[in-house]
Amino acid sequence: MTLPRLTPEVWWAHTSSAMDRLSDLLDERERARGDRFLHKADRDRHLLGRAMARSVLAERVGCDPREVTFELRCRSCDDKELAGAERDSEPHGKPHPTGAAAGWEISVSHSGDWVVLVLAEGVPVGVDVERVAESRDLEGLAAYTLSDTEHETWKTLSSDARVGAFFGYWARKEALLKATGLGLSGGLRRVTVSPPHADARLVSWTGGGVPEASWLTDLERGEGYRAAFAALTDRPVTPVLHPPSATLDLLRR
Repeated sequence: MTLPRLTPEVWWAHTSSAMDRLSDLLDERERARGDRFLHKADRDRHLLGRAMARSVLAERVGCDPREVTFELRCRSCDDKELAGAERDSEPHGKPHPTGAAAGWEISVSHSGDWVVLVLAEGVPVGVDVERVAESRDLEGLAAYTLSDTEHETWKTLSSDARVGAFFGYWARKEALLKATGLGLSGGLRRVTVSPPHADARLVSWTGGGVPEASWLTDLERGEGYRAAFAALTDRPVTPVLHPPSATLDLLRR
């Protein structure tokens, strides 16, 4: 039996697309969170991520963006509760569309000048974008982030190649963790992915939370960024890529 092809969507937005009027699309809790950011760049990324999610989902289901609502779910807290431990009181975690857009899955990430949104119907997805930046303690970060297998491969690279490769590893691993709903609390070192010079795939996963099936790919956003997109499915996947201009046109409506 041939499984139907999945066509998730990838939407990019440059931070220059942030407009004050987009705050009307956010709910009270989201606006309050945005107000807590001290820097405009952080407020713009937060605003764009929330406005993009509502606008794109509304376009897909045929409703007003304000009719799209979200429930935040943290899988780690759910696991705590099942084990009899107390969960965190403040709502947090992966946003799950409710209301008019129930049944869709989304993930949002932002770094530097870019915000990215992925969505699919009925299949969990995760996305991550990372701006490539030098660090005074890249070796320490790599030891904290990379699995033993990844770290050994990473150390064979030239010093110049290590910076981009580190963020390539990170983006792939976080995309998978976000797709499962665990996020960074799931532990980056527990996830081993293929090295950045090879096609993206999950190699191994230690401990709980391992997905039954996964699909992983890199996303192109220029030399200064590394990005990856994961979907928890065994179906063939063909992403639909929307350029930043398409996102801007949608937000301007």
